[in-house]
Parts: sequence; structure tokens; C-alpha cells
Amino acid sequence: MNQLNHVAIIMDGNGRWGLEKRNSRNYGHLKGIKTVEKVIKCTIKQQIPYLTLYTFSTENWKRPESEINFLFNLIRTSLKKNLKKIIKQGIKINIIGKKTNLPKDIIKIIKLVEKKTFNNKRIVLNLALNYGSKEEILNAFKMIFKEKRKNITIEKFEENLYTKNIPDPDLMIRTGGTKRLSNFLLWQLAYAEIFFVNKLWPEFNENDYYKIIKKFYKIKRNFGKI
Repeated sequence: MNQLNHVAIIMDGNGRWGLEKRNSRNYGHLKGIKTVEKVIKCTIKQQIPYLTLYTFSTENWKRPESEINFLFNLIRTSLKKNLKKIIKQGIKINIIGKKTNLPKDIIKIIKLVEKKTFNNKRIVLNLALNYGSKEEILNAFKMIFKEKRKNITIEKFEENLYTKNIPDPDLMIRTGGTKRLSNFLLWQLAYAEIFFVNKLWPEFNENDYYKIIKKFYKIKRNFGKI
């Protein structure tokens, strides 16, 4: 049976769902939080040690200011409100992305949550926040050149990625019907099994998740071998 250590998810379709239901993209983002909670719970039940969620991309800054503010407020309140629950569930929160561009109070909350959950070992929840894979790769090259390293290996290069010490995803899921990676973990997804789902993120449920996991375990993964 395949090993499933890390699931990565592009949570696409909140805005479209919100517009369909209440003519409000923000309503979709709000409902999407419920799906996040369900997926985290299922991941823990399946004893999968790593889960990465594409929370806010570097391209998302192009959205209307009102929507950006709503998203950050949602992140802000969700982390504050659920911190005790997160600690109790044994979840370690890890933020991957460029933190310096984020609102100052969000940075403070992130530091607090990462500190409070640092010793939790049940599951590592990576939140890709202000994340862009191209920028991550470029930054890794800059760090290597700055250190004037010789004999650069894949392992040495990966030490400079946001995902240092995190295993590459075995499985990537994207909801919303779009079939692209959208600048998400381009280096790390090299050997991931990729599933595209037509359902919008707020519609995605436990059954959908379990079905994909079941399919993953049945795939023959050769990694270049016969």
C-alpha cells in the first residue's frame, strides 16, 4: 500500500459558491472555513501527519481591497478563536510564505500560534499564506548564491525552501473544476498524485475526501521504476 504522509489542497471555489448562493464572495469564504475544519478532522482520523492548505497566494493581492480585508479578518478571527481547540487537538501550525508583507497584527498572531503549537505532534498543518512558489524558488537561489555554495545538491537547495524539513506532498487536491497548479508548491509536487474535483470548496465533504484517499492507495506509484 502507498504511504500517505502529506496532503496538499488548493481550496478553490469559495467566491463562486458565495456568488451563486447569496451574491457575495465573502459569504463563500466564510462557509469555506467549515470545510477546512472537516478536512482537518478527516486528515487526523486518517493519521496523515502533514496537511498543507493554500490559504492566500501572492496573486491574491490583486483582488478588491474589501475582499482582501475580509480574508485577513477571517484568518485573524479563526486563529484567535480556535487556538485552544487547535492546541487540544494536537495540531502544530506552520506558516509557509512571505510573512513580511502581511499586516503587523497578523504577523503577531502567527508568531503566537506557531509558538503555542510548536510541540504538538498529532498533525502539522501548513498554511500557505502570502505564498507563491516561483518567489519561493527564486528566494532559495538567492540564499544559495549569497552563501557562495559550491556543489549544490537537491538536498542543499531544499534547505532554503519554505518547506524545509517537511516531506513533499504525496497527494494534491484542487477543488473548483480548474485544472492548474496556480503557483502552488511547484517544486514539491514533482511526484504527487494530483486530483482535480469539480465541486466548489464549500461543497467538498468528508465523503469526497475519503474517496480520493481510497483511490490514492490503489494507484501504482513507480517513481521511474518499472
